[in-house]
Amino acid sequence: MLLPDKPQVIRLLHRYHAWERRLLTAPSNPVVRRRFEDTAYTLCILMGRRTAREAVLAAERYVSSGTGGP
Repeated sequence: MLLPDKPQVIRLLHRYHAWERRLLTAPSNPVVRRRFEDTAYTLCILMGRRTAREAVLAAERYVSSGTGGP
């Protein structure tokens, strides 16, 4: 099985959390919402998960593990 590049996963997690914080402060801003959703979608694809929450949890486990897959 192919595994995602850990540095890329780390960058994507940071981006996801940054957009999440922005969305919480500006929930009606369509640009912020779109960027957050795009980042969540990319994380889902990269981690092979159906929901953003599942993808975030899988990414955090993957990053914190010495080896192993998503």
